[in-house]
Amino acid sequence: MIMTWNIRQEKPGDEVAITEITRAAFCVKSYVDKTEYALIGDLRQAGALVLSLVAVEGKKIIGHVALSPAKVGDVKCLCLRPVAVHPNRQKRGIGSALVNHAVAVGGIYGRGGVVLMGDPAFFSRLGFVAAVGPTFCGKPSKYFQINGFDNTPVGNAVFHPMFDV
Repeated sequence: MIMTWNIRQEKPGDEVAITEITRAAFCVKSYVDKTEYALIGDLRQAGALVLSLVAVEGKKIIGHVALSPAKVGDVKCLCLRPVAVHPNRQKRGIGSALVNHAVAVGGIYGRGGVVLMGDPAFFSRLGFVAAVGPTFCGKPSKYFQINGFDNTPVGNAVFHPMFDV
């Protein structure tokens, strides 16, 4: 398959397209609360988007991924969430490319690694694991996954406060 899209940093004016793609991608998911799209704007407004990448086909944004600050125990890391690809562009490797790119760039920020809550079937293909030691809300979870740590951190994961709103 020939790749006809590129990944770049979000720039001013991309916000509406990012919101619409995230809304379209998540409105069909039964396991989310249908407000995932609002999280990006909340993180942006709070100055908590460490990295915001978009996949662009021509001049049209077709996917997005965000990284924000997080901790596991005392280890500073990054939270990858949300990642979204427009429904008519899914199953083409765009989401995987966005995640891989975000993890690679996130490593430059000097954090311990990247954490997320997500589908183990998808994210395990991208190097994420549900490790023994980290917890979320004080409990182990197969959906809480990590990637890129030299040593697996121990302790409870804490995401940016915007995740609790």
